[in-house]
Amino acid sequence: MTSHARSRTQTVMEAVRRKILSGALGVDERLPSIRHMAENMGVSPSTVAEAYDRLAAEGAIRARRGAGFFVAGGAARPLALSERVETASRDVDPFWVSRQALASDPSTLKPGCGWLPADWMPNDAFRKALRGLGRSSDAMLADYGAVRGPLGLRRVLLGRFAEEGLAASLDQVLLAGSGTQALDLVCRLLLKPGDRVLVDDPCYFNFRALFRALNVEVAGVPYTPSGPDITAMECAMATHKPRLYLTNSALHNPTGATMSPATAHRVLTLAAAHSVTVVEDDIFADLEPAHSPRLAVLDGLEHVVRIGSFSKTLSASLRCGYIAARPEMIEALVDLQIATSFCGYHPLAAEAITAVLTGGSYRKHMELTRTRLMRLREKVAEKLSALDVTPWLVPRGGFYLWCRLPEGQDAARIARSAMEANILLAPGNIFSVHQTATRFLRFNVAHMADQRIYDVLKRLLST
Repeated sequence: MTSHARSRTQTVMEAVRRKILSGALGVDERLPSIRHMAENMGVSPSTVAEAYDRLAAEGAIRARRGAGFFVAGGAARPLALSERVETASRDVDPFWVSRQALASDPSTLKPGCGWLPADWMPNDAFRKALRGLGRSSDAMLADYGAVRGPLGLRRVLLGRFAEEGLAASLDQVLLAGSGTQALDLVCRLLLKPGDRVLVDDPCYFNFRALFRALNVEVAGVPYTPSGPDITAMECAMATHKPRLYLTNSALHNPTGATMSPATAHRVLTLAAAHSVTVVEDDIFADLEPAHSPRLAVLDGLEHVVRIGSFSKTLSASLRCGYIAARPEMIEALVDLQIATSFCGYHPLAAEAITAVLTGGSYRKHMELTRTRLMRLREKVAEKLSALDVTPWLVPRGGFYLWCRLPEGQDAARIARSAMEANILLAPGNIFSVHQTATRFLRFNVAHMADQRIYDVLKRLLST
């Protein structure tokens, strides 16, 4: 089926779903005949037949031989309604944006999400890689992968590490199912329920969600434009005695800040003095215009664990993450990954990612992406400033702007109201351990092209 035909089929399906959700079509009520629906929608009968068959496969409607199609009852009603009600009614907590983003329909505008638009990604390179994988051996298509991951991708990672001055060996790299799974493995190895950890305040909201799931106590360190507040960090380490400190040292999420060399050295000195393991999430590395000081590089992976993935620059669908650490820690993580997921990473995804990274087009793709984002950061910052929404800083790279709302505004209220207008925003306190970001929103500049976002913001800020 062509994309145009799929679009017509989807249009018919959405029209039926709207009628069911609005109550215009009740349970057990007969749908218009295929011919009548085709005439009303201006499409072919075959398009309507395809739409009805797909809705029946979803359980939204039922076919009765010789009688037509009827609205299904009870649990068979379209799932989108129950999902939307569930996510809309929950508290604005660290899970809120993730659930809203993943459950919303494709028409939702997502300036609060944490990824680039699909048409920004190197999809043609992936299509080529996947065609090549289709000609792979039976073992490649059917077997589990090697315990640490394929040599090809680990060698690519070592080459990328070497470019920034991080010397590592193959026995110091482990592939995981995603960046989140990589972090989960490290935390499971190093922490037990009731332990304390340090995070930046604000920090990536899923860090907070993961630690909540692991029953770990979290303390926050205020984040500045040059990194964590060192005085506050020293006090927190002495008071809370954390086992672990987790951070993005470059293009920090959500602020976009980058840790200065002086701050990086002080962080490592404090961590060593208090026997704290530092976990550096380097997921935004390739969005930087040039390498900034990295904790893993300065430390040489002695007391720092690096994690990362390819979801921000290649694909969030073909999931693959990695961990770089001391060889003995990698050995322990291999056993843990086998125990919890046997082969934690996805071999075909790892091979496809390797093919794209080594195919010759990736560096050019990233150069174009960085240039495009630089222009958008300037443009979006200007448009937001006109609404009295002010960037905390203008980052040197990446796609986030951490913005302060006018005095007296509540970002959670703005986000809830925007969701009613089908616009997903990321309110500040979901990132904040100490709930000090009431007036902040995180914007993804790559998803800010639609003027409706600014119009809705303007309306909500004036109420």
